[in-house]
Amino acid sequence: MKNKLTYVSIAFILITLFSFAYNKNKIISIEIGTKAPLSEFKMKAISGEHISLKDLNKKNGLLVIFSCNTCPFVVGSENNEGWENRYNELYETCEKHNVGMVLVNSNEAKRSGADSFENMKNHAFEKKYKSEYVIDKRNKLADAFGASTTPHVFLFNNSLELVYKGAIDDNVSSRKKVTKKWTFNAITSLGKGEKITTNTTRNSGCSIKRI
Repeated sequence: MKNKLTYVSIAFILITLFSFAYNKNKIISIEIGTKAPLSEFKMKAISGEHISLKDLNKKNGLLVIFSCNTCPFVVGSENNEGWENRYNELYETCEKHNVGMVLVNSNEAKRSGADSFENMKNHAFEKKYKSEYVIDKRNKLADAFGASTTPHVFLFNNSLELVYKGAIDDNVSSRKKVTKKWTFNAITSLGKGEKITTNTTRNSGCSIKRI
């Protein structure tokens, strides 16, 4: 009986430790209503300027998208169009509703390769990005936001309070197949001062390559 209790106790301890380790390592994003963390943290843009979220915030708010140069969910593949092909359309929607926009590259573990600053500049030029594209050194902003994928969307109001987070829309493979334009709708509602009916969706993409 004593041995049985000992085995049960050990098993309980192991399960508890495993659960603690899992929860400790799980990335949890900031909640709706949270103020943007590190809003004055300066990041180098492909233009060479050092800018912060506060600098980019406009009259009606700011759209932040964690992105990169390589993930198939961003750049596309043989079977999907990729979400970055909607970035410029998002930028135009932001401009129409007086909302700022920034793309953030937090792939610090790939900084000496495909996600280097030079490759960020080249990629942005090739894709004709209209929005700012900044480098998040040591993935500090991604960690503060709890951003987990590329892409991962965070939309803030003009007080830099989170009003929407998640995915751009419901179909990475093709714009023609999209039925729910979550981010576009959220920006439009924000710009018009209307309630955002869907403020949280599930983000999908490649994991952010942290150090």
